[in-house]
Amino acid sequence: MPAVISEIQKNSIAEELGFEKGDKIISINQEKPQDMIDYRYMMCAEEIEIEIEKSSGEIEIYEIEKDFDEDLGVVFESAVFDRIKPCTNHCIFCFVDQQPEGLRKSLYIKDDDYRLSYLQGTYVTLTNLTQKDRERIEQLHLGPLYVSVHTTNPDLRVKMLNNPKAANIMDDLKWLKKADIPIHAQIVLCPGYNDRKELERTLHDFVQFKSIIQSIAIVPVGITRFHKNNLKTLTKENALHVIKQVENFNKEVKKHLAMASDEFFVKADYPIPDKKYYGNFAQIEDGVGALRLLIDDFEKNRKKLPKSINTKKEITFATTDCAKHVMQDIIEELNKIGNLKCNLVNLKNNFFGENVTVAGLITGNDLINQLKGKDIENLVIPSIMLRPFSEDFLDNVTVSDVKKALGCNIYIIKDIYSSKEFTDIIKST
Repeated sequence: MPAVISEIQKNSIAEELGFEKGDKIISINQEKPQDMIDYRYMMCAEEIEIEIEKSSGEIEIYEIEKDFDEDLGVVFESAVFDRIKPCTNHCIFCFVDQQPEGLRKSLYIKDDDYRLSYLQGTYVTLTNLTQKDRERIEQLHLGPLYVSVHTTNPDLRVKMLNNPKAANIMDDLKWLKKADIPIHAQIVLCPGYNDRKELERTLHDFVQFKSIIQSIAIVPVGITRFHKNNLKTLTKENALHVIKQVENFNKEVKKHLAMASDEFFVKADYPIPDKKYYGNFAQIEDGVGALRLLIDDFEKNRKKLPKSINTKKEITFATTDCAKHVMQDIIEELNKIGNLKCNLVNLKNNFFGENVTVAGLITGNDLINQLKGKDIENLVIPSIMLRPFSEDFLDNVTVSDVKKALGCNIYIIKDIYSSKEFTDIIKST
């Protein structure tokens, strides 16, 4: 598919030339870009010829002279302009396979595309790379990549990914090391499979790749009520064991390289580490360090909270088990503000099941069914409950639907790691 423009930036070349949303870039200097990687390299030229297909179907050609580092000023619908490389694995823990029918189509897409890993930080297993892919990664030095390793035991990785090519993980890591391609490694921990001795083995094997591994994230397997592989849930004992293994490994390599995700510390009822543990928070999108960022940010902004507000207000914050304890501390501080009463509602995931405790998987119906009749005036939810750039929950219920069903105002925290928005909401309600 061509490069479809979704947004035109103000005061840009594209705006000056009259580009519009929905226009398609067919070629640049008579070459078709496959993805944003190609586009960025092509745009380095100072003289370019762009072939555009307008939304009307007309083809127009523009000849442009620009500075070397000057961009067109467009945003594309997708970072990949041809077909996304699909996942060829059938992982025992695959969350996509643990979903019911009837959700929006995008939730069933299983990608394993090295380009999206480089451009957007999505995780890849490296099992579907062609020789051409490898040559391109080497030639353009595309890194860091985010690699789902899970285990370095070839037989176990084949079993977990249900793909014979998964056995090549050590060779893949050696290739990346030789090519000097940096990576962030991920381990989805499945109790009874790749934990304890197997995790020890994997971490030990990682030592030889210290030169390219920038971080290691260990996250617990997510198990919905629709799963069929009899996976075990994370226990407090499991969580504590992983935390200790990570601590010991980091002492061995003398750096904060491996990190357990927030869920391990919540499950083990263990203190959240300080920010040094998380380095540059490279795997924050995987739930590694989000609570520490929120704790530190609230502490930094606490002095900026008003001592009182003009009229009495009541605000309800929706959270889940994963952030409950941190949010309780924040709520206690907010309740010191005069004329303000803050409540905390701990939501259960009835849609995916009680084992799913992250806010990003709460549905609109979960909110409606658990909050209806609670006489809520103002409800605050995190943006991760919604599809990016939309007001749609996972079950296609919208924010407007929830607002109508509950009869309350709804405020969305866009930056879930920032407490500044709490202050803004308090002042705006």
